[in-house]
Amino acid sequence: MTATQPAPTAGSEATTITFGTDGWRAKIADEYNFVNVRRCAQAVSEYVIAHGQEKRGIVFAYDRRFASEHFAAAAAEVVLAHDIPIVFPDGALPTQMSSFEVVQRGAAAGIVITASHNPWTDNGFKIKSSTGAAAGPEMLADVEARIAAGAGRAIATRPFADAEAAGLVERYDPFNAYRDFIGRNLDLDALRAADVDVLVDPLYGSGSTWIPRLLAGGRIRITELHSERNPYFGGVNPEPIPPNVDEALRTIAGGHFDLGLLLDGDADRAGAADERGTFVTTLQIYALLMYYLAEHRGLRQPVVKTVNETSMAERLGERYGVTVYEVPVGFKYVGPEMIKTGAMMGGEESGGFGFGMHLPERDGIFADLMLLDLFLREKAAGRWPASRAIAHLHEIAGPSSYRRLDLHFDRAVYPALKDRLLVELPQRAPKELAGGPVVRTQVLTTNDGFKFFAVDGSWLLLRFSGTEPLVRVYTEAASAAAVDANLATGEAAVRGR
Repeated sequence: MTATQPAPTAGSEATTITFGTDGWRAKIADEYNFVNVRRCAQAVSEYVIAHGQEKRGIVFAYDRRFASEHFAAAAAEVVLAHDIPIVFPDGALPTQMSSFEVVQRGAAAGIVITASHNPWTDNGFKIKSSTGAAAGPEMLADVEARIAAGAGRAIATRPFADAEAAGLVERYDPFNAYRDFIGRNLDLDALRAADVDVLVDPLYGSGSTWIPRLLAGGRIRITELHSERNPYFGGVNPEPIPPNVDEALRTIAGGHFDLGLLLDGDADRAGAADERGTFVTTLQIYALLMYYLAEHRGLRQPVVKTVNETSMAERLGERYGVTVYEVPVGFKYVGPEMIKTGAMMGGEESGGFGFGMHLPERDGIFADLMLLDLFLREKAAGRWPASRAIAHLHEIAGPSSYRRLDLHFDRAVYPALKDRLLVELPQRAPKELAGGPVVRTQVLTTNDGFKFFAVDGSWLLLRFSGTEPLVRVYTEAASAAAVDANLATGEAAVRGR
């Protein structure tokens, strides 16, 4: 039985839906509502049909945010109205499990209901391509065009229970298959046998219990914070960076832990802390993982990094003979470039890392386990505790101090502010960074920001977010003092001081 959802009432304007660096996100009960979720699902269904892939089906996943399971069911009922079979989870899952299932099943696409690390008031809609990677710019442009073209049209749905009875819905739990899959590239038994204490913080998200379950039954001792579902995320944004993870850092500093492993709200981003509760920056994590693959696993395939990632990558590339490719911000650029270049790894500043041996998509759980493996190998080499292994990285990759400042603006004025600043910022660009002259200015190829380089290799990046009303100011320099000075320079440029 197929029902039809009414079109928006006369005189109402359909929301303009744009997919940013990682999906479409909006405030729940405002722009993010059942009508707009159905519009997205309708466009994905049309895309799949237009490419003759409807028989391959669509994989669904959803996170622990408010009403995510209900939004996922609403999207599924639209897909089912097109007689496209779906694979639907038994409960909330890490986002990358959709990518994993798309690849394993040869599905046409994946749909994930999540707003990742956004504030708890938001939810979102992510699309996975048939490769398991985030939908690329061409696919997203096609979907966006279909959403716009369908504005005002009624959308057909098929009741979930009816479709399930007809055999169009398959339920899935990916845990066992995922454990076996990663076990082909990581010695899970060796990790389980390690005599170490690890604190895991999934920030109340859908990655809860995954690492403890994967490493259960051995000598390793794992303590997990914030395992329960809490759509409020304890009042912080579920992004695994300070101050959101300050409780975990304090717990490590006050306890007897050797390492901290962190996840974001949908578990596709990784974070870490050393034995002192010192946060390991996302740029350090990128360099650590690149070092791990080259030094400990002997790999020499290329790596892919976003424009806001660490310059340690180039220095490590020179040391190990590894080519480094740079792309715009967002895994919708990283994943396709990894596939194109045969890369062993791709990563972005926000803590998302993908691996050629695994998936061309972010997987915070796998990345955290790779970090654990790295530190255990460094321990065997005499570089222990974790802080000593990190110090060794800087001995070979050079110094790196990093911080990001998010400048928030009112959602209503943000579009006009962005348009104005993109014109004005080049006129008030900084002349100096970290006490030295700016020697190069780079206009981002996505036309959403500017990057400035100092003579010593440090850099400052000003970039407009594609998913939130904010301007991000990033910098990497040789010292914390230089980072503070660069951030002040960047904020002054944005605010016109």
